[in-house]
Amino acid sequence: MAEETPTADRFARRLRGALRRDAKRLLTPGPSTVPMLMLGPQVPDDARVQEVLDLCMRIGEIELSSGESVDEVTATMLRLANLAGLPAVDVDITFTSITMCCHRGNAAQPVTTMRLVRYRTLDLSRLAETEEIIRDVEAGRLDVRAASSKVSEVVRHPHPYPRWVATFGWAALAASIALLLGGGPLTATTAFVTTAIIDRIGRMLARRGVAAFFQQVVGGFLVTASTVALVQLEVFPPGTRASYVVAAGITVLLSGLSVVSTVQDALTGYYLTAAARMVEISLLSAGLLTGVVLGLQLGLAMGTQIEVSGDLPSGPGQFGLSLVSGALAAAFYALAGYAPLRSLPIAGAVGASSWLVYGLLTQNAGLGQVPATGAAALVVGLAAGLLRRGTQTPPMVVTLAGVTPLLPGLAAYRGFYQLAIEGPSEGLVTITIALAVGLALAAGVALGQFVASPRRRPEDRPGGAENSPTGGAAVGSPVSDSTADGADPK
Repeated sequence: MAEETPTADRFARRLRGALRRDAKRLLTPGPSTVPMLMLGPQVPDDARVQEVLDLCMRIGEIELSSGESVDEVTATMLRLANLAGLPAVDVDITFTSITMCCHRGNAAQPVTTMRLVRYRTLDLSRLAETEEIIRDVEAGRLDVRAASSKVSEVVRHPHPYPRWVATFGWAALAASIALLLGGGPLTATTAFVTTAIIDRIGRMLARRGVAAFFQQVVGGFLVTASTVALVQLEVFPPGTRASYVVAAGITVLLSGLSVVSTVQDALTGYYLTAAARMVEISLLSAGLLTGVVLGLQLGLAMGTQIEVSGDLPSGPGQFGLSLVSGALAAAFYALAGYAPLRSLPIAGAVGASSWLVYGLLTQNAGLGQVPATGAAALVVGLAAGLLRRGTQTPPMVVTLAGVTPLLPGLAAYRGFYQLAIEGPSEGLVTITIALAVGLALAAGVALGQFVASPRRRPEDRPGGAENSPTGGAAVGSPVSDSTADGADPK
């Protein structure tokens, strides 16, 4: 028995040493360390997570389908998720879908949901109501369930005005552009009637599922062919600039292209999104070019040409008329987009301001069209950012309406005419200038909004550059209009 005691003691010491070594290996970082369990962020249960994700997805769908940039949509969704108690969330937006994932560490599986965005709509009142819901959630006046119920009501509600009001808005926009360019009452009336007919025909084609490309072809052909017919019938007296009718119609058709959102996506690092939107813009512009050229060729076969007018008329009287016309054009665009009535004066004021800056820079300072357009668009972007802080007007209303008087409708028509009649050498140069004007518009707006918008908190910022395709949509063409979830209450 005396000899067994030292042996037992040695065994106990060896056992304690082995246990200490194993414990030290477990607690000391190194290659041999067994990884400890990562619990991850504290998040609610599955039902709560699904409820929050669904609210974020539906709000993101409304904003994306309305033409918001992907960066803005992503930041809004992240901000809402963080407010609702989901701090570890990723958002991935493609051209036709939104994917959202809530991470819960190694303790629980992540929750992922996806929603398709199959419609494109220009309903600025719906966008305004959605932003009001977001403000109520941020202020604590609405919880997730109440906010989700209000979003459902927003989606189900019809447009705030009858469909004929939107048609009137598009037609009045064309008439305002004709007056802004220097046309007379007859030119403005012709542009009004022609655009109203185009809008109704485009609406009929959209209901039958005709692709947007062919809708643009039809719109461009109708505005050109109808003007050719009126010139052939000698409806216009001598000296009437019939080309302003076509230029006004082209401006209306160009107003539905999401050039601003495309450049914003490119500047914020969403290059694949910008590329996808650029393809869509190019396709729709090609459809418009095709329609206008077909109309011009028809006129040439009939012995009638709608020659491009020379320089725009100048003088104090014409400048004042153009200033008023710019304000009316912006306000009527907002009306055609179903913007709230309270935002129409704001849209008109921004449109007048943008044209005032453009006119002063081109007529008084002698600045070229492209830099003057960029400077005027900068004013629009600044106004959108500042009004976002002081009013309840969505920046999209200010942006889209404010740049409408600056759209290069006349330059585009001049390029189309040169392609059809004079040859490609002159036409391509003019079209390139029109494209440069469009890019200057978008870049100026993006810079102005960046300067004037409030700085985001770190948790509201999208996580780095884009690693997968993201997307958006062109909105607002008068020949393509639809509503959410396939409903058409008009």
